[in-house]
Amino acid sequence: MNAIDTALTGKSAVKLISGNHACALGAIAAGCRFFAGYPITPSSEIAERLARRLPEVDGVFVQMEDEIASMAAVIGASMGGVKAMTATSGPGFSLKQENIGYAAGAEIPCVIVNVMRGGPSTGMPTRPSQADIMQARWGSHGDYPIIVLTPASVSEIYSETLRAFDLAEQCRSPVVLLYDQVIAQLSETVALDGAGHASATRKWASGPRAAYQPYDGGSDAIPAMARPGDGYRTHTTGLTHSESGFPTQQPEAVTRNLSRLFSKLERHRDLIDSSEALHCDDADVVIVAIGISARAATRAVEQCRAQGLRVGLFRPITFWPFPEKQLRQAAAKARAVLVPEMNTGQLRLVVERVLAGVAVEGLHLFSGEAITPSDIAARATALARGA
Repeated sequence: MNAIDTALTGKSAVKLISGNHACALGAIAAGCRFFAGYPITPSSEIAERLARRLPEVDGVFVQMEDEIASMAAVIGASMGGVKAMTATSGPGFSLKQENIGYAAGAEIPCVIVNVMRGGPSTGMPTRPSQADIMQARWGSHGDYPIIVLTPASVSEIYSETLRAFDLAEQCRSPVVLLYDQVIAQLSETVALDGAGHASATRKWASGPRAAYQPYDGGSDAIPAMARPGDGYRTHTTGLTHSESGFPTQQPEAVTRNLSRLFSKLERHRDLIDSSEALHCDDADVVIVAIGISARAATRAVEQCRAQGLRVGLFRPITFWPFPEKQLRQAAAKARAVLVPEMNTGQLRLVVERVLAGVAVEGLHLFSGEAITPSDIAARATALARGA
């Protein structure tokens, strides 16, 4: 029995796999049955795996002519009722942005994987970066909500891929799975267990067809989608629309429907939020990090604690919406906060906003190398000792 069979049958097995391999397995286990993409380093292994595996489960793999078409195909498949995803890296993620905005505005469930590499432009295709975290939130024009998940291990890529599909379906939203090249191509031992996962399904239209409004959010602010062939009249557009789905520029209708869209994810934060706090209860210094930088920070915390220094780690797993309440709780006793990241300070800016009045220092590296535990430990030690 291979790993994909294990994921589908629910029988537990332990496999040595890469992060991108884990993503492909998680997608299949979550019920993904459509992938459209274009090869780009360092995400190509996801497409390679799914090209072989999707046909085995009656799924469809399409290599499109470019990233723009890939995102459009994913949106179309999802509107047809299929769980769908794409995977890319920096330049391809940029090309997908207009259609990601369409998915957010039209509320089309889908999953977009962005394996971060060095930039800008073509940058460093085989080197890691963490410089797409703002683009993941604000990359398309206009105001819109989106969910972004940032796993930090191969095992977590598998579990967060499962969760990404669930959140996309439950919240009727695009979900971005964002991780760096190191985690993508790192191989670790992972326990694949599909037995405990019940895939979420989207909210489908029911009741009288004549009364159906495709963008009536109801009590939970999430509109029910019309399943193709069920006879519900629906209209989908990227233009600003009313509850009927048809375009409008009538100010009251625009305000009412966009306000629901903007608030939709906030109303479901209990479902969306996820983070990890390590040794933060008594921490004088709290490190805030994601991805491979968080892996290095975990070791740095161990080194500092061995010296008797009160250092902790806060790691957002759901990055957008940002877990502000959880970060404030984790840093409640901290005199200083350290943010190691492989960019020029994108996460640090978020932390400074959330923890206004707390001393926040950045440790930034954008050379294409990962930040080391010793680099983080040295700076955390200095902060803990007041240097």
